[in-house]
Amino acid sequence: MSKPDPMDPNVMKPVLGIETSCDETGVALLRWEPATPGRGLLAHTLYSQIKLHAEYGGVVPELASRDHVRKLVPLIRQALTDAGLTVQDLGGVAYTAGPGLVGALLVGASAGRALAWALGVPAIGVHHMEGHLLAPLLEDDPPEPPFVALLVSGGHSMLVEVKAIGQYTILGDTLDDAAGEAFDKTAKMMGLPYPGGPMLAKLAESGRAGAFRFSRPMTDRPGLDFSFSGLKTQVLLAWQQSDKSDQTRADIARAFEEAIVDTLIIKCRRALEASGAKRLVIAGGVGANRRLRSELAAAGTKDGFKVYFPRLDFCTDNGAMIALAGAIRLTSGQYQDASVQVYPRWDLQTLPAA
Repeated sequence: MSKPDPMDPNVMKPVLGIETSCDETGVALLRWEPATPGRGLLAHTLYSQIKLHAEYGGVVPELASRDHVRKLVPLIRQALTDAGLTVQDLGGVAYTAGPGLVGALLVGASAGRALAWALGVPAIGVHHMEGHLLAPLLEDDPPEPPFVALLVSGGHSMLVEVKAIGQYTILGDTLDDAAGEAFDKTAKMMGLPYPGGPMLAKLAESGRAGAFRFSRPMTDRPGLDFSFSGLKTQVLLAWQQSDKSDQTRADIARAFEEAIVDTLIIKCRRALEASGAKRLVIAGGVGANRRLRSELAAAGTKDGFKVYFPRLDFCTDNGAMIALAGAIRLTSGQYQDASVQVYPRWDLQTLPAA
């Protein structure tokens, strides 16, 4: 990355954020204002491809890419209209460069890089997980580093020590299925419609406590890594041997959700103890889970640490988190050249300090 003049007025103007890493097209406009509640968010809009992929039971990469092509420009226009801006008002463009589906990433990167070149403004490729990690900074009471972040979604279950923005150490990672992936696959096994994770969590609300109990994977040994494939197998066996009634389905869903939530909380407590941090950030789609939010808040009250959540809209993929992460890096003088580069796999620890 090169460094433009840090006094360049462009970096203080609104930044356009583009998210196209998987099956949601997100666009947002943000003027980075560190001392302002909401951090200067001007507009955000989102299109979900859930209906498109539902008949296949999962994301079809080629269809995802094509839909991003169809939806991205109209969403950019909508966000500009909502903010009362034109493209000439932009001071920079941020787009998700990875990790994610390569075709989907290329749609956002190509559009963002081309727009920035046409306007003569800087552009920056954003790490998708850094976007999630920083999403709670959009709230009125944002966390200040150092803190520990639990990034938990369909593709990731990761504990990260954050000493400063851009200074990340991965404390624990997923060895197989991520928590969100385990939710979706378990829901599919029990015949719930796509996307299964939210459906399973809703079903769990009517489950009976103690009707089933599953193990808390890898909590009986030291370490901060996650593994949920074995838990998924336990649920499959319980379901196959059950009477498959609606109540049994709900009971299994509750026991499964309790096992996931307990495991995440145990690992979070270990990570906070290991790092000495007193602040915990929760980000990613599973961060919207009600049981996880309530039980982590209770654990924080008991143990003396503070928990920070993004609003529900910003737990799942969105353009606001990309605009925020990009604006922070652009205002620190970072930007990229005119080439279009994406990284389907990208180590969070390789990012430079902002």
